[in-house]
Amino acid sequence: MHPPTNAEILITKRPFLPLLILISLVALAGPAQSEPSFKRTEDVIYGRKFGTSLTMDVFQPAGGNGYGVIFLVSGGWLSSRDTPNMVTIHVDSIKLFLDAGYTVFAVVHGSQPKFTIPEIVQDLHRAVRFIRHNAALYGVKPDHLGITGSSSGGHLALMIATQGAKGNADAPDAVERESSAVQAAAVFFPPTDFLNWGAPGVDAVGVDTMAPLKVAFGARADTAAGRQIYGREISPAYFVTSNLPPVIIIHGDADPTVPFQQSELFIQRAREAGARLPELVVRAGKGHGWGRFWESKEDIQVFTDWFDRNLRNVRK
Repeated sequence: MHPPTNAEILITKRPFLPLLILISLVALAGPAQSEPSFKRTEDVIYGRKFGTSLTMDVFQPAGGNGYGVIFLVSGGWLSSRDTPNMVTIHVDSIKLFLDAGYTVFAVVHGSQPKFTIPEIVQDLHRAVRFIRHNAALYGVKPDHLGITGSSSGGHLALMIATQGAKGNADAPDAVERESSAVQAAAVFFPPTDFLNWGAPGVDAVGVDTMAPLKVAFGARADTAAGRQIYGREISPAYFVTSNLPPVIIIHGDADPTVPFQQSELFIQRAREAGARLPELVVRAGKGHGWGRFWESKEDIQVFTDWFDRNLRNVRK
């Protein structure tokens, strides 16, 4: 039996379905059908931990525009370059970015159940630093990097957008001296506040509708008191400052898995912080993913236009 495509997912409210939806969201089927007009460098090692390599695939379009998009290969906090039962890299998922001239860094992170959300976030800080350190090698401007992802990938993208930081100037590893900040973010239906999930005070730190994904939250989510502390640490809404980079969100207003309210709440936090307000594009009547959304010109054109406006014109 082949892994389900987005078009095959039937969205219901059965308790187990959020797990299936989250894991399947970016596993888009179908090989590219034409001769590629890009260079693909596979399995670029951007870091190591516990004896394993952290990798990314780099896609450089012919006649690239000199700007980079970091594409987070993530669904349900699972990630893999090509393992069929995990969220993987599909060229069709990034083709529209390549067509627009963007160099795409498809980043694979450590996956649950081995690694929890905070550990995964650290992988992505490392990935951004690696890309910035090697920007000249890949023909991109080091201070013109965007980030994108969907669902858990959207959550992780916002964690980086809100927490990107200067490197350690004294680090022996030159990569660690680089900043992990990004200059723009474009995400689909992201979790943003696990302590106010759909309504004020609703806890979803590995419980309730997120219970099927408890393993990604780890042991710190075992108690109610622990979840109140931990939930703030893993929710991007609590890290919004006036320095928030430009953010755009596309979210279906009938999403049964990640409440539409999560996107609204993130915008409210930006307003309270005095930040530039994120832009929200509402997909009326749509749920947690729709068809092959990473290949949807209607949706990805919104993202490429966003990056055009906010990467090309960004000041250092």
